Amino acid sequence: MQKRTFGKSGLEVSALGLGCMGLSFGYGPATEKGEAIKLIRRAYELGVTFFDTAEVYGPFTNEELLGEALEPFRDKVIIATKFGFKLENGAMTGVDSRPEKIRAVAEAALRRLRTDTIDLFYQHRVDPNVPIEEVAGTVKQLIQEGKVKHFGLSEAGVQIIRKAHAVQPVTALQSEYSLWWREPEQEILPTLEELGIGFVPFSPLGKGFLTGKIDESTTFEKDDFRNTVPRFSEENRKANQALVDLLGRIANEKRTTPAQIALAWLLAQKPWIVPIPGTTKLHRLEENLGAAELKLAANDLQDINEALLNIEIQGHRYSEQAQKMINR
Repeated sequence: MQKRTFGKSGLEVSALGLGCMGLSFGYGPATEKGEAIKLIRRAYELGVTFFDTAEVYGPFTNEELLGEALEPFRDKVIIATKFGFKLENGAMTGVDSRPEKIRAVAEAALRRLRTDTIDLFYQHRVDPNVPIEEVAGTVKQLIQEGKVKHFGLSEAGVQIIRKAHAVQPVTALQSEYSLWWREPEQEILPTLEELGIGFVPFSPLGKGFLTGKIDESTTFEKDDFRNTVPRFSEENRKANQALVDLLGRIANEKRTTPAQIALAWLLAQKPWIVPIPGTTKLHRLEENLGAAELKLAANDLQDINEALLNIEIQGHRYSEQAQKMINR
């Protein structure tokens, strides 16, 4: 597995990371613990050194899972976790980045992850009630105390990024980015390049849609959050099939898979981009990681971009309620 460095930070990770949320949360029943540990350790064997979690995944159980799975080689991997949501009775009810909350989340995460330092600590969502300078200052203190190594933001806008970076250098921004959500290209990517900040696209496979394994007739588990996502309505899945068909055609030409094309496209955008596809299946893990070896030529990228001009993606990427928690 090739390595990449997040901008000017010096933090080096595998070119593809592993998003671990789906093992515990979001896409139906949690994966059986033994199987989940097996998958995480297999990712490490295949060269993955960057693992992503958060306190709200579960909640709490995903951090505990990673702590156990990665303990044998903790010093050889980078673990990213997050703070910033308000939890009540196990449900996210809003955002909370008060300094005392950040510190409490950090201490709890250290215990669950079985470690003495958090490699990358993201603000999960911007809190409009707490100045970002105060948030960055709190993480800066945690870094000075040795409890955190790097500061990250998630789904933050350009002004927030600049204000935070002025207080404590931001190592990475995590936001959604894929062939069916390209909004970061407008302002986010140029800003990150200017400031020397890395970028971590989550949902790089469009929450599974870009794999080609989901169509208008697909049904999801009752607790799968895609049931609430407008982009995954039956009507919109049918309308968005054109993008999957495009990936399928290119994949056939390259003798690869749509998922690998989608990930290789992301890797080709910037050398400081590190996607974090997630999966619960070993064969999908191996398929996804194979994308790191796939190189798309300039003409391939041009063909994809030209074809995308004729494809209009239908449906919002989040429910109205979830969208309210994104404050850029």
